Amino acid sequence: MEKLTSIVSRLFFVGAFVLLTLAVIERIAYEAGYTIVLLGGTFSGFRLLEIAVVLLVFVIDMQLRETKEEIKKRRPGG
Repeated sequence: MEKLTSIVSRLFFVGAFVLLTLAVIERIAYEAGYTIVLLGGTFSGFRLLEIAVVLLVFVIDMQLRETKEEIKKRRPGG
């Protein structure tokens, strides 16, 4: 279970970073008068940013849970 959590956490982090990069590129292109059409224009730059933030919230949650479990293991009597 720990390996699965670690893999999912890393995938979410990489996915959030990619979405953040695409959102920044989309904004730069928009300011230059162009646009990058992603999936038929379904996702705007702001929407990509929202999805990236949601993924990062899940990553933070998983990291906090791992830290909590580690503290429980190290505590005497726990």
